[in-house]
Amino acid sequence: MAAHPITPRPQPASDPAQARIAELEERVRRLDRINAALIDRVERSSDLQGSAFSMFETAISLEAMVRARTTELEEALASLNAANADLAVAHRDADAARVRLRDAIESLSDGFVLFDAQDRLVMCNKAYQGFWPEIAELSGDPPQFSEVAEAVARGQRPVGALRSPDRWVAERVARHVVANGVHIQALTDGRWVQISEIRTTEGGTVGIYTDITEVKAEDARERARELAERNVALQATLDTLSEGVCLYDAQRRLVAHNEGLERLLGLPAGQRDTIGTHERLVAYCGTLMLERADVVAWRSGSERIEAQCRLGGRQFLIRSTPIAPDGMAFSFDDVTDRLHYEETLREAAGTLERRVAERTTELEAEVAERRSVEAALLSAKTAAEHANRSKTSFLAAASHDLLQPLNAARLFVAALGERRLALPTRALVRQTGVALDSVEDLLETLFEISHLDAGAIQPEIGSIELDQLLTALRIEIAALARGKGLTLEIPETGTWVQSDVRLLRRILQNFLSNAVRYTSSGVVSVRVDDEGDHVRIAVSDTGPGIDPANLDLIFEEFRRLESDHRIPGKGLGLAIVRRASTMLGHEVLVTSVPGEGSTFAIRVPRGDAQAGTRDPVLRRAALGRLEGGVVLIIDNDDAILSGMRALLENWGHTVLVARGPGDPAAIAAAQGPLDLVIADYHLDDNARGDDAIAALRKLAGRELAGVVITADRSEEVKARIAAARFPLLNKPVKPAQLRALMRTMLSGESG
Repeated sequence: MAAHPITPRPQPASDPAQARIAELEERVRRLDRINAALIDRVERSSDLQGSAFSMFETAISLEAMVRARTTELEEALASLNAANADLAVAHRDADAARVRLRDAIESLSDGFVLFDAQDRLVMCNKAYQGFWPEIAELSGDPPQFSEVAEAVARGQRPVGALRSPDRWVAERVARHVVANGVHIQALTDGRWVQISEIRTTEGGTVGIYTDITEVKAEDARERARELAERNVALQATLDTLSEGVCLYDAQRRLVAHNEGLERLLGLPAGQRDTIGTHERLVAYCGTLMLERADVVAWRSGSERIEAQCRLGGRQFLIRSTPIAPDGMAFSFDDVTDRLHYEETLREAAGTLERRVAERTTELEAEVAERRSVEAALLSAKTAAEHANRSKTSFLAAASHDLLQPLNAARLFVAALGERRLALPTRALVRQTGVALDSVEDLLETLFEISHLDAGAIQPEIGSIELDQLLTALRIEIAALARGKGLTLEIPETGTWVQSDVRLLRRILQNFLSNAVRYTSSGVVSVRVDDEGDHVRIAVSDTGPGIDPANLDLIFEEFRRLESDHRIPGKGLGLAIVRRASTMLGHEVLVTSVPGEGSTFAIRVPRGDAQAGTRDPVLRRAALGRLEGGVVLIIDNDDAILSGMRALLENWGHTVLVARGPGDPAAIAAAQGPLDLVIADYHLDDNARGDDAIAALRKLAGRELAGVVITADRSEEVKARIAAARFPLLNKPVKPAQLRALMRTMLSGESG
């Protein structure tokens, strides 16, 4: 089968064809024995009986039996012949398969070897014998792998077997037993062989031996190229260094140096022999009068030495470092210029330190002076804040005293104006009302500006139904616009915005009142535009317009243009708009064309209808009709009581007055047919108007409608009245505003 003289072992008797033949031969032998026994019986029977008839019967019986047995024998022989034919075919196929297998194995360029489960050599090809010619010396029974390994070691084929053959054999047998990978062996003839061993299903071992000498040679050439490239890169790197560098190997021979070393040490260009060995380097440094020879001495270990010393008349920083394996590296750095520069820097630093110290002294004096100024400014700021708080407190306290008589005067004038008077008297009453309106507007505006500047007004941002606010403004402005013959256009949009309801109402109120005041004919309109996350609310008029150069001036306090002096006003409305919009963070936009009109707009964030609330005061101001009823007035000022009585009686109401909730008149009113209570917030004995209404409700045993009137415009009062859910009117009370609110309260829409 192979070039090896060892023949394969015979096949076991368990071959199916062989077993079938043996079975048929055994049946033939049994049939022969049965036939012989039958013949013998016939012969013995004829001797005993001697009867012809008996012999005849026996002969017939024997003939039938012999015929049957003969048929069976013929069938067995036929089966035997067929089995022999099949066996011959199987032997031919097996021989052909063995030939093909042997030819295939011999055609492999790699060495092939097969060992059985007992680790005995079964077959191998010539390529395998080419690696280990020593196996040809093995004769007799098939050798085991350990015997093959020992023969290879004796022939000193592997490089590892040269030093210790026994150890190589032990390691090779151990690796063969594992047979789970690839390993490489170097041969003494220069070749490299890659051995791959795996286990067969029967427990044997298959080995493939591949010659990888060329692969190894190419790998060596590639490594050589890489090493050469690295050397070139190393030399290029060394040449870029400003320092001089030289490297020596374990034999103290020069391996590499750079151009910087030649320049710094004055070496001849390309003359490696001058420092070709470490001994020559030390000698050359000695010719340059090196101060310390120990820094260039050869040593072992890993300690790095660094020293500054003179060399060739200049200062050098010399470093020596041991490198693996057993080499040394030296670097030379000329630091002469650097030391001179450092000395210059030290001198400059000393000069700078002196100047810094002088400047520090000057700054300390300036800082002390600034601290003194800051202390004075802080004191002035504290005094200003105190004065501002005092001013705010004074205005809050004075507002009540100023507005009380003004409120009474307005009520008297309003009541007087509704009576039948002579024309001259009616003209005087009208002029008095106009004067009181002017004083009231001025005081109210001054108080509002004071509160905005003092930060006493804090916006309460929430979702507002814009239509509700615009409807209230329409009711308030409609009479003024109608009196001037103007068309007032305020749409319903279903829009909600995010703002403070009172400040936004004040801004839009100023826009509308200014538009009506400065427009002599035409239209005053409100337009609401959707701008994504914001809503633009614009008030346009057909008035005289404003010069674009004056658009910023109109927002200043008491600033009125020359052309507007004939129109009543104090020039404070837009100042309040600027302060309120700044506090809310809303953008105010103004466009105007002289002779055509102006547009004042504000951009407000869009609100959420689900999170919004409807302001009860605004809703009531937008409702129904006025009906007569019984009204109780509670105030500690007799003049106001008289004025309110005169005004409300002119409107058709039955009016009762009292100075407090404990007044018998108030108690009697609560127990009678009472429709509405109007109470001043500040009453005698520190009583409060909201508490007075609550007490009368308890006494009456029902929900009496109530309104609180006050001259106190503080946020605390507004919050208290809002929490009590009472409408709030500020003094001086405007009759039109009071009448609209009473119409709402008495019509059953008190909310």
